[in-house]
Amino acid sequence: MTPEDRKKKIDERNKYLQERNSSDYQKILKMPEGRRQLYRILEDCGVFQVSFTGNSETFFREGKRSIGLLILADIMEAEPEKLLQMQNEYRSEKVSFKKQFPIEEDEI
Repeated sequence: MTPEDRKKKIDERNKYLQERNSSDYQKILKMPEGRRQLYRILEDCGVFQVSFTGNSETFFREGKRSIGLLILADIMEAEPEKLLQMQNEYRSEKVSFKKQFPIEEDEI
């Protein structure tokens, strides 16, 4: 196999994997449960927060955030409009939960 043939095969494989990954995310993002879980993972990874703490915990937080950013990039490649939908659903659910389960913050 020539180097050109090898490169072509590698490019074909990478394109296939990228399209499959995007398709997987599209399927997950079609379901409310999928959007809810992905958004929870993004929140848990600290994607929407500052990770700097001033001590070594920053390294741990940056590691989590790095994984979250990879997932966020995959979402943005597959269906970028779903991110806004996920955020709106999250906010709506948060308001609904506060009404359904009213507790004071100091009770937690």
